[in-house]
Amino acid sequence: MLKKRKLLPPLDYLLAFEAAAQLGSFARASEQLNLSETAISRKVRLLEQHYDLPLFVRGHRSITLTSHGAALLSSVGQSLDILRDASEDIFAHHTNNTVTLAATNSVAALWLMPRLRTFRRSNTRVKIMLVASDSDEECMSEEMDLTILRGEGNWPGFEARMLFGETVFPVCSPGYLHRVPQAVRLKDLPEVDLIEVRSSHTEWMDWRTWLGHQGAEDVTLDRAAFFNTYPLAIQAAVDGLGVALGWGHLVDHLLDAGKLVRPVQQSYARTESGYFLLRNIEKKRFAEQEIVEDWLVRASEARRRFTPPRAD
Repeated sequence: MLKKRKLLPPLDYLLAFEAAAQLGSFARASEQLNLSETAISRKVRLLEQHYDLPLFVRGHRSITLTSHGAALLSSVGQSLDILRDASEDIFAHHTNNTVTLAATNSVAALWLMPRLRTFRRSNTRVKIMLVASDSDEECMSEEMDLTILRGEGNWPGFEARMLFGETVFPVCSPGYLHRVPQAVRLKDLPEVDLIEVRSSHTEWMDWRTWLGHQGAEDVTLDRAAFFNTYPLAIQAAVDGLGVALGWGHLVDHLLDAGKLVRPVQQSYARTESGYFLLRNIEKKRFAEQEIVEDWLVRASEARRRFTPPRAD
C-alpha cells in the first residue's frame, strides 16, 4: 500500500520560503525571522523536497524564484496574510475586552485582592478592571460587566448567583486578646474596645445589632474607633486597636494566617443575606467575562463552609 502524501508542509517552512522570496536573500530572511541563515536554507530545501520541485535558482550570492516558486509565493503570501489578520483581530478583540468587575469595598479588598494574583498567573491575557465602591448605583451601572453585592438575591434586570452567605462573629488580633483577656467572655464584650463601621447601608450589621442577636439589648458600648469602610475597621483589628465584627469568608484568610483570632468561639450571627455575583441580562456576554465569571464561581465553590463551632 502506498503511503498517503501529506499535502500541507509545516508552517515554518512556508514562513522561511516567504521571507526569502520577498527579500531575495537567505541572509536577510534570517535577520527578519531571527534564525540562522543555515536554518532558513534548510527549511527552504525541505519545502522543495516536500513538493519535489525547485523553488529557487541559487546563484553565488543571490537567489531567484523559479516559475514554481513564483506561483507558490502568490498563494502562500495571501494565505499567511489571512492568518496574520486573523491573529491581529483576536489580539485586538482580546485587548479591548477588559472585564470591569465592581464590588463593595469589603469584598474588593478582603476577598478579591488576595485571589487576583493566583488568577493572573493562570490567565495572563485576561485583564480585570476592579472597581471598589459601596454605592449600589455605581456598582450596577452599565459600565460594569460583573458585580458582587450584598443582598437577598433579587435585583431586577440582573442574573444573580450566590457566592457566599453572611456569618458574623467578633475578631481581634492575638496581641489584643493577650492584653485584654476578658474579650473571650460574651458578657464582657460591651466593655472592651469595639471597632465600629459607620455605613450608609443601614441594613449592615453593627455591634448593637450583633449583640442583640446574642440576647444582649440596651447595653452601653465602649467603642474604641469608628471607620467609614469595613477594610479599615479590619485593619484596625489586625493592628490591635480592638475587637471588630468579622464577616466569614472576608476574614478567613486573616484567621488562617494568624493575624486575627475569634475571641468568643461559640458566638456568631447568621443572616438570610449573602454576597451575589450579578450580570446584567441585557448586556452581551464575551469570552473574557465568562472566564472571570467561572473563576469567581469556582472560588466560591472552594470556600470554607460555615459550621457552628462545637461546644466544649
